[in-house]
Amino acid sequence: MKPSLPLLAVCAVLQTLPAAATSFEFVPAPQTDLNRMYRVDKVTGEVTSCQYGLQESAGGIGQTVCFGPGEGAGPQTPSEYGLVASRHTREAGVFRVNYRTGEMSICFVLVKKEQVVCTQQGKPGVESASDAPLTGPAPGRAGASATPTQGGRP
Repeated sequence: MKPSLPLLAVCAVLQTLPAAATSFEFVPAPQTDLNRMYRVDKVTGEVTSCQYGLQESAGGIGQTVCFGPGEGAGPQTPSEYGLVASRHTREAGVFRVNYRTGEMSICFVLVKKEQVVCTQQGKPGVESASDAPLTGPAPGRAGASATPTQGGRP
């Protein structure tokens, strides 16, 4: 039995396409003395994180310590998500951005809970769902205590 010409053409086209895989984006935390990497699922927006951890036992080489999604870091409405690290060298979190809607949230690791958490998604110029006042010296500007300490840093 001889394969038909259209079937051969379809097979040739399929071989040139990249293999379908789950799309993730990886971004390091901007904090210069923190070896943490964040990962976002580009479709669901789910954020996780991993970092190197020392292993105290008999000359071990260390271990990979990972943090799963906690509050706000789980799957969101399907869209096109990415991660953006600020240029602030003492910032341990990253921004999760929705490229289709322009919404953003801040994601960081709560070490004590061993989870990545993200704030509610917001969009500049749109009223927040929360009526709570922002802290800090000016509206929209967070005070020094707004970012949780990471890795034992005050």
